[in-house]
Amino acid sequence: MTDTPATAPRHALIDWDEHGRPHSRQYDDIYFSKEQSLAETRHVFIDQNALHQRFAAMADGDCLSIGETGFGTGLNFFCAWQVFAECAPAGARLHFVSVEKYPLTREDLTRALALWPELTPFSTPLLAQYVAVHEGFQQFVFEQGRVTLTLMIGDALEQLPQLDAQIDAWFLDGFAPAKNPEMWTPELFAQVGRLSAPGATLGTFTSTGWVRRGLIAVGFKMKRIPGIGKKWEILRGAFLGWPEDQPLPPTAPWYRRPTPLSGPREALVIGAGLAGCATAASLAARGWNVTVVERHATPAAEASGNPQGVLYLKLSAHGTALSRLILSGFGYTRRLLESLQRGSDWDDCGVLQLAFDDKEDQRQAKLAEAFPPELLQRLERAQAEAVAGVALANGGLFYPEGGWVHPPALCQWQAAQPNIRLLTRHEVLHLRKVNGLWQAWDGDHLLASAPLVVLASAAEIHRFEPCAGLPLKRIRGQITRLPLTEASGALTTVVCADGYVAPPRHGEHTLGASFDFHSTDLTPTAAEHRGNLGLLEEISHDLAERLGAAELDPQTLQGRAAFRCTSPDYLPIVGPLADQVAFADTYAVLAKDARQVPDAPCPWLAGLYVNSGHGSRGLITAPLSGELIAAWVSGAPLPLPRSVAEACHPNRFMLRELIRGKKA
Repeated sequence: MTDTPATAPRHALIDWDEHGRPHSRQYDDIYFSKEQSLAETRHVFIDQNALHQRFAAMADGDCLSIGETGFGTGLNFFCAWQVFAECAPAGARLHFVSVEKYPLTREDLTRALALWPELTPFSTPLLAQYVAVHEGFQQFVFEQGRVTLTLMIGDALEQLPQLDAQIDAWFLDGFAPAKNPEMWTPELFAQVGRLSAPGATLGTFTSTGWVRRGLIAVGFKMKRIPGIGKKWEILRGAFLGWPEDQPLPPTAPWYRRPTPLSGPREALVIGAGLAGCATAASLAARGWNVTVVERHATPAAEASGNPQGVLYLKLSAHGTALSRLILSGFGYTRRLLESLQRGSDWDDCGVLQLAFDDKEDQRQAKLAEAFPPELLQRLERAQAEAVAGVALANGGLFYPEGGWVHPPALCQWQAAQPNIRLLTRHEVLHLRKVNGLWQAWDGDHLLASAPLVVLASAAEIHRFEPCAGLPLKRIRGQITRLPLTEASGALTTVVCADGYVAPPRHGEHTLGASFDFHSTDLTPTAAEHRGNLGLLEEISHDLAERLGAAELDPQTLQGRAAFRCTSPDYLPIVGPLADQVAFADTYAVLAKDARQVPDAPCPWLAGLYVNSGHGSRGLITAPLSGELIAAWVSGAPLPLPRSVAEACHPNRFMLRELIRGKKA
């Protein structure tokens, strides 16, 4: 996130003309031609990028990436999707990446899209997922992964430098240069050149000379083409390559993408919790045949198995990597949940974080200044009580788009996607690599093999030698299940302090969760039930009375315990793995001079990836991390800013160890 004041407009400010067409108040310009909007889009962007022909020539497994400046009403995206649906083979994929400073509200977007009934098959799926669209990278997935939209919310010159992608075709469609000069600058053209794949093409409605010259300067061959309607000329471009006399800043080799895997698109995922099921679903959506190996009888049998988890956003006002990850992950998870059963599998009842002391109150005040009210709202005590339905000791921050989730439902839905085989009651004890294939063994029995394996079994990944040095730690947590009473049904939102309590699901509330850094026993204890009841009293004495907490016997209460798995910096560990000994040898110079960037290839363990360390935030970070793994593997645009992906990279720990000369 940026330091934009909370008073600045976060959404497009729209005026509507007499024909129901939108006009931007921020830029005093139209979103599309009043006479020939669809024809202009198809001529300028579809035809000049030869998308009919390129989509038709794609093979199964191919992915074409389109980059756009100015998402606006989504008209260009829907037109591209329509042509893709008509021309591309069933096994091909489209990835559309677009940046938008002022996204339309859902109401304005719905009104604008009603102007194009023929695009309804494509606009309706977006509107169904158009929730929790906040600043930063927001990932949308359609047609079971055949079409992906990465929408970057924010200023183009802040968002595009964070993008890691190879774009095959560009739609340059900001408002006119005279109205929006910041969208048409040498700095932006440099990003277009940096991100262009060999042979990339470009179309834009403007024919302004300095735009043409700016694109030539970053490696494009530009040509003026007759326009359409009142537009006399437009521009078409072809990327010849980045100019040799303008070297780009190098990417550190330990964070470069590994060489794409050859051979069959088969993958093995170890672990069927939130991380494993998300990874399997994201890979399967990209055409991989995935085998998920789980030691228990069902998915989500360990830390992902609680009856209710909370979509709680632990944010920072300073735009940290973790905060940006959470903001993007929250949006992605919320869109996934639209496919599940509201009320049974999840509920967007909101989450209220109480300001339980002065320090927390000050933190919340800073957050309220940094984020828009659509995401979070600071409530006084009386307002908080009205939202929660019970009496409270404090006000706090309310997240209206948050709520609770039944994690097993999400895991089971993901594991049931096409191209996924679930192998339960089998425990992988060791891995071997034979003839380019990773083999998973259960003692003396070979369970499965594949060129790609993703370790997603929380702290259990330590049993595999390549992961032995990852600094993961287990934290025991216990939840308590409290029977619904007639009076406790008044609770209408999740309420959090040091713990949390959720509105009822299937006749009971979930209360928790304890933190125990030492115990290795997963048998629920009366002592921790008693501790959870103490958390309830701190959250709301009124609710504790409504639940009859004082009369409950901790010895007879029901609950479950599991291990959270977290890292020292509280970021998950997601990405490809390198050989630790070879890494230390290859980059030994860093121990003497951390500013060095040796141009030596990273010694990757080809085809070995990890997705772990999500702690208590797995509902928000694990699903998007599955998309991140799939993007690493397939060469697709990363669904997160490059700096955030690097902050989550497994190599960060070996890098720190080298630089500091000690264990990170």
